[in-house]
Amino acid sequence: MDRRLTVETFRERLAQVIERSGLSRSGFAAKAGLDRSTLSQLLSGANDRLPRAETIAAIAEQEQVSTDWLLGLVQEEKIGTNILSEAPEIARGASSYSDERLARWRAEAVGYKIRYVPSTLPDLLKGEEVIRYEYTQQGSAMPAIRLEQAEARLAYSRRPETDLEACSSIQALEGFARGQGIWEQLPTASRKQQLSWMIALVDELYPTFRWFLFDGLEHYSAPVTIFGPSRAAVYIGNMYFVFNSTEHIRALTQHFDNLIRGAIVQPPEVPRVLNRLLRELEESEQ
Repeated sequence: MDRRLTVETFRERLAQVIERSGLSRSGFAAKAGLDRSTLSQLLSGANDRLPRAETIAAIAEQEQVSTDWLLGLVQEEKIGTNILSEAPEIARGASSYSDERLARWRAEAVGYKIRYVPSTLPDLLKGEEVIRYEYTQQGSAMPAIRLEQAEARLAYSRRPETDLEACSSIQALEGFARGQGIWEQLPTASRKQQLSWMIALVDELYPTFRWFLFDGLEHYSAPVTIFGPSRAAVYIGNMYFVFNSTEHIRALTQHFDNLIRGAIVQPPEVPRVLNRLLRELEESEQ
């Protein structure tokens, strides 16, 4: 990170914690063990130097924030990378702690771009039969929970201030349409209905929702969601790795940018691909 930007970020966040403390500058300086003149210098727009490490540490300890946050290295006041495991009771129908957090992060990211690579189809595009097929074996209540979550995500995507991007491999979409892999037992009628549902939705939601398709022979991605500049979550099957480090978020954003640059189907062309797959499916029944 550019040194001048680091100094500027430190100055802005120092001003935030002073204001939040409710203390005067002299009171804050005294509590942190600083000279008032030193504090004034740190807050001065003309200052182009960071304080000593022990000064930063003293401020962080006093205000219970991380030194990385004060320096602009992370976007949350609490440091680091968290592992967010799904609660075992989700199979018994209880709300998942991780899903609640994900919903809150989506709400907090309104006004920023949310970008994600789904594990199968984009959740907000899934119809009831697909959701029931995917989650029936995880407990009798699970499909209803996932259906409710999909409806909430669709409602969220219909808000005019949302900005969503998704990337999938075209092979994954073709595999769904043709009933391959995990979709082998999903009836043809259900796959046709899902394709028709997606055709209508991608047309309705564009341009606030944009779905890119890349060639899975050239690119790969684990499921990941990037919530604007604040955090990113990588899904590995039964838990999320959640990052709020600026450098981690930048790296994952760059990864997503590379998927978009490598997309062989742009969002306006996705309905054409879906219609082609639907026609192929219909012709195979004749």
